[in-house]
Amino acid sequence: MTIVIHHNRECGTSRNVLAIIESAGYKPVVIDYLETGWTKPQLLALFAAADLTAREALRTTKSPAADLGLLDPAIGDDALLDAMIAHPVLVNRPIVCSPKGVRLCRPSETVLDLLDKMPPGPLYKEDGALIIDETGKRVDKA
Repeated sequence: MTIVIHHNRECGTSRNVLAIIESAGYKPVVIDYLETGWTKPQLLALFAAADLTAREALRTTKSPAADLGLLDPAIGDDALLDAMIAHPVLVNRPIVCSPKGVRLCRPSETVLDLLDKMPPGPLYKEDGALIIDETGKRVDKA
């Protein structure tokens, strides 16, 4: 099963998602989108597959979104897409593609829905939160 992760190594959530995928035994294709950038067709395809609008995929914290005036709800998708192409960090991450679908994996355990097999447990996030218990079962937050 091929898995692709659009990854930002500076992002804890993105690192957690990559660790979950690798712990499950997959060798994902890792795309460092801050280095490679985005194209409009690529973003449109990813957002459509993930059932997201450009607004929903916009990273509003720890990004230049506010400084660029992009938080105004009157700003349309085309303007948001153009800004995302000019400033790749504006795209929320990580976006993961697998044969089971495409998702913006926030929170990081969302990626488990895209995997055919669970990683062995126990498995923890960087912050110490348990994701998979010692019996290999997913721990969902109530």
